[in-house]
Amino acid sequence: MKASALLLAAVLANPSGAAAQDKRFDGANGWLNSPRPGAAELRGKVVLVDFWTYTCVNWLRTLPYVRAWSEKYKDHGLVVMGAHTPEFEFEKDVDNVRRAVKDMRVTWTVAIDNEYAVWRAFGNNAWPAVYLLDAQGRIRYSHHGEGAYERTEQMIQQLLAEAGAAGVPQGGVTVKGDGLEAPADWESLKSPETYLGGASPRKPVRGPVNRLSLNQWTLSGDWTSRRDAIALTKPDGRIAFRFHARDVNLVMGPATRGTAVRFRVLIDGKLAGAAHGTDVDDQGNGKVTEQRVFQLIRQPGPIIERTLEIEFLDGGVEAFAFTFG
Repeated sequence: MKASALLLAAVLANPSGAAAQDKRFDGANGWLNSPRPGAAELRGKVVLVDFWTYTCVNWLRTLPYVRAWSEKYKDHGLVVMGAHTPEFEFEKDVDNVRRAVKDMRVTWTVAIDNEYAVWRAFGNNAWPAVYLLDAQGRIRYSHHGEGAYERTEQMIQQLLAEAGAAGVPQGGVTVKGDGLEAPADWESLKSPETYLGGASPRKPVRGPVNRLSLNQWTLSGDWTSRRDAIALTKPDGRIAFRFHARDVNLVMGPATRGTAVRFRVLIDGKLAGAAHGTDVDDQGNGKVTEQRVFQLIRQPGPIIERTLEIEFLDGGVEAFAFTFG
């Protein structure tokens, strides 16, 4: 839905403006960082609502901008509110979200939206998504996905000026994302997000690793398939994926809280070396101790079609989805 249509819907559904704005968060399951802001706290403020889920690499790449906007405009009337709406079942675990909020330096108020109530109230359909509400509580702008950072910041400035804020800083923020927050290398990205569970249309193929075609993947070892994940029940299981991208990430976690699963990453049958990601050492070793997204590969270049193998030395891991950047 375009921003103009969202604005009309917001005005019709929320004619009383800022006081009614708060009702869109009525279905939240809880709040992190601070209690739920009341209508009085939001009255006259411009509100940026950020829909996210903590394993979404697309959202992670927008996070440096949201941080920078929050810091730059907080004294001029901008309030940032996050709505954490989970994609995977484990993302409903508030302890997992609380840890992510701390580790990812999310300092603003976060609504726990496990039942998608806030998501539906905004008519949202994607991660990440940003909505800007003016001082009357009306949706004046929205953007789904990465990008449009300059346009979004211009709208923040415009709405703050309309609200009567003095001395609103002009120009755009300059950010530098590191690790998973670094912008994707879009020119070399030829591999799509791939879900591994039984509900995914992209099934593993049979045959040797050296015969995989681009974006095919295969398994070896004692794996079981669920709707949203594959689970390794015994040690020495492998996943191989033929990819074309700078980065390879994998959403995964231990099947039992408090356990650790060792793994090793190879690229084209060799140690990852300089191509290792932030969650892998230069010998290709890593450890799964929590449910999150792990960066396995970051190629220094040239970016070419290659084969990733991740070997799990212990059983008890669950793997959900590959993402690329």
